[in-house]
Amino acid sequence: MDQELEGTVKALLQKAGESNTFIRQDVDAALDCMVQHCTPTRCIGALLTGGISHLNPVVRKCTAQHLANLLEKVGAARLLSGGKDLTERILPAITKLAQDSSQEARYFGRRMLLFLSSHPDFDKNLEKYIPTKDLQTVRDTVLTLRTKGLGEMPQDSQSARGRRSLPGSGTVRASSLNGEQLNQTNRSEHIDIKHQKIIADKNEYIKQISGLLGSKDFRERIKGIDQLVADCEHNPNMVVNSIFPVGVFDAFKARLQESNSKVNLYALESLQKITHLLKDSLSQVVNILVPAIVDNHLNSKNNAIYSAAIGALNALIFNLDNILLLQPFCTKAQFLSGKAKMDLIEKVAGLVKELYPRKPQMVEQKVLPLLWHLLGTSTHSGSIHGRSGSVRTATAKLCQALLTQMGSSLNEFAASQPTNLKNELHLFNSTVIAEL
Repeated sequence: MDQELEGTVKALLQKAGESNTFIRQDVDAALDCMVQHCTPTRCIGALLTGGISHLNPVVRKCTAQHLANLLEKVGAARLLSGGKDLTERILPAITKLAQDSSQEARYFGRRMLLFLSSHPDFDKNLEKYIPTKDLQTVRDTVLTLRTKGLGEMPQDSQSARGRRSLPGSGTVRASSLNGEQLNQTNRSEHIDIKHQKIIADKNEYIKQISGLLGSKDFRERIKGIDQLVADCEHNPNMVVNSIFPVGVFDAFKARLQESNSKVNLYALESLQKITHLLKDSLSQVVNILVPAIVDNHLNSKNNAIYSAAIGALNALIFNLDNILLLQPFCTKAQFLSGKAKMDLIEKVAGLVKELYPRKPQMVEQKVLPLLWHLLGTSTHSGSIHGRSGSVRTATAKLCQALLTQMGSSLNEFAASQPTNLKNELHLFNSTVIAEL
């Protein structure tokens, strides 16, 4: 996601300013995942670009909160002793947030200031990157934080929107609210309670199904697989809501990879049913499922397991948008060996025929590096390192699929490649494809 972060984070932060609780919660969940899994410097840049100067205070608060989590994960030493570009951007942004008009954004800005102030290079960096006119204000703020502490986090102002305080009566709804607005508020509160129950049910479900799938008794693990299949059929929403970020498919993946061949086989066969039932809802876990299927099973000497693994891959191809499978298939086709390599190359060749008419640039971007790799590792006789020429034949099929879809432009793309690679491409196009 690194290359897409700036646009993605900007879009997410725009949604953070909406009043819908569900949307705000999902935005927070997505940004939390970004903080945990994406390259920190890219995340920092995306947050600073997308929300630091936004007109909506709720967006600035959301930006500041995730930026604070990210900084604490990265550490003060890396932020203040690292590259100039990072320190030069981050310090002015934090000091700006520490003086923000929104008390929530201001809280997180000051939390970051206090966190960084413990580093020995903090004062030196302040002098270097903060304008002289602002320097004393920042130092005063830091001194106050060090002596009095950060204090408690202020209440989210969005939850108090539409209310005002009256003497002797506590906080009440503003009298200007009409009946329809009151009804909308009541409905919103009812939805919030319902959503909290859904979250509780989801957590309980993950705990229950993961307990079965992780049991020490293989019979219980098989029972857990059966339960998951039944839930996909009769309660698919619960399963889909429990997929990500850490959910039932993490436990199911372990069953695909375990040493007990009986459970292995049962999980692979059940995955075919699950894929048919959930279809594109599995898009979130494609990058978990593909390695779990191919890493061991496509080179398995157990014919039943091998056949079930091929069936699981075919189920993914048949039921999901194949654009989701292109990158994981290309990656695995490049790094696997033996029969697994041949199978994945042939699968990619099939994806080329289906995807190129509607996503030509995507296919060129993902598949051509695989082709150059395969041609670059070929022997002088034109055979590719693998099992008795099988990979060579699969590579020929990939060349044929690309040549059929791309025509002469395939040779144009190859023009920038080394001479030996261009010769190999010519050999495959003129000789091997003729044999096929």
